[in-house]
Amino acid sequence: MNDNLKIIRLKGIELAPYITDLAALRISVFRAFPYLYDGNMDYEKKYLQTYINCPHANMVLVFDGKKVVGASTAIPLRDETGECKAPFLTANIDIDKIFYFGESVLLPEYRGQHIGKRFFAEREAAARENHCTITAFCGVERPANHPHRPADWHPLDNFWQQLGYQKHPEIHTTYSWKDLDENTESEKPMVFWMKQL
Repeated sequence: MNDNLKIIRLKGIELAPYITDLAALRISVFRAFPYLYDGNMDYEKKYLQTYINCPHANMVLVFDGKKVVGASTAIPLRDETGECKAPFLTANIDIDKIFYFGESVLLPEYRGQHIGKRFFAEREAAARENHCTITAFCGVERPANHPHRPADWHPLDNFWQQLGYQKHPEIHTTYSWKDLDENTESEKPMVFWMKQL
């Protein structure tokens, strides 16, 4: 990892000074495939307020000097939105045992330095601190022939499996957002991955 980079983990209200940075990162990084997200700052700040309001929420931040170049979030699943909790409740999984991983966003020029592994390690540490025995996250499912899929794009499935995560197609939900080429929001299928700690 670049010696100029610093990684810290913050909780709850400590996140407040960095919400604008994370919102900007989400909008920038999620514009790329597979999310193709046409985001806006007002929505992002409202969404991220959930993490500020929850004392057990965690955010891992990557700094290059004073600039935030990456971030990763996690929160007890019981404090997440209803649409996130619903698939686990339907599957009769105790949501109090689950620490949910939100986004991991890192500017492209900082990738390939094992920061992704650090994001998972820090969030798994947060899960253990909160006495959770399961970690989970979800990813969007795009068709293999999607017209905006870059020729050199590869899903992160192998990386996640190497970290001990298993895909659970039976645990799924949908989130709505506006793709870059859409006029209005549409539902996107999301599938969950889980790991026993």
